[in-house]
Amino acid sequence: MDSSSAPGGADSERLQKVLASRGFGSRRHCEELISEGRVTVNGEVAVLGRRVDVDRDLVEVDGAPVGIRPDFVYYLLNKPRGVVSTASDTHDRETVVSLVPESPRVYPVGRLDADSEGLIILTNDGQFANRVMHPRFGCEKEYLVVVSSGDSGVKPASIRALREGVELEDGVTAPAKVAQTEPGILRIAIGEGRNRQIRRMCAAVGHSVERLIRVRIGTITDNRLKPGEFRHLSKEEVFRLTGADKSAQGYP
Repeated sequence: MDSSSAPGGADSERLQKVLASRGFGSRRHCEELISEGRVTVNGEVAVLGRRVDVDRDLVEVDGAPVGIRPDFVYYLLNKPRGVVSTASDTHDRETVVSLVPESPRVYPVGRLDADSEGLIILTNDGQFANRVMHPRFGCEKEYLVVVSSGDSGVKPASIRALREGVELEDGVTAPAKVAQTEPGILRIAIGEGRNRQIRRMCAAVGHSVERLIRVRIGTITDNRLKPGEFRHLSKEEVFRLTGADKSAQGYP
């Protein structure tokens, strides 16, 4: 198929050029990706010569959306306790948006409640945000959780219940990955994102949460960011994250 017969309007670009500009390698390498059938446009396997509109077409490589235009930004923020995960607040509390540059306007991907800390992503890429937030894409979020438990820690039966799913007012939770690293300190990884879910899960097995820190989003971790600090995600991190890598280490 030549470019004159391929889909695309006046604002379209050759697919291999788009992939090369998004960091997938040389144009020749991108042509090889297309020839191998690893690239789709709007769910259809692409062919060489295909033209795409980066504002309208969904381009995926190995099932992961490309979705990175030059005007898209992706911030990774270490949210401090007391800061709210919204763009604005009626009670004049500090927001996560106020901790990153004003322009371009960005929004948090999901939420951490005001009493929680840790990693949160802010972006102006709605397609990327949906990929990270929607449970069907399997992007795990991992938390370090300090609970009230006494010297004996959380009982094995309670940990087993958290792993298998506990009953909440909005339904049974999906199976979680749970490990007790030392008495009263849990690592919990979930693929859901219900309101205050970790706190409610722990309450369901008889433990209140004293401190909650999100330490991983999908494949993204960063223990160098201090509370209130942010950095840009690299292109490679964005590609890995939208690829929904489900691997997690250290769980039974």
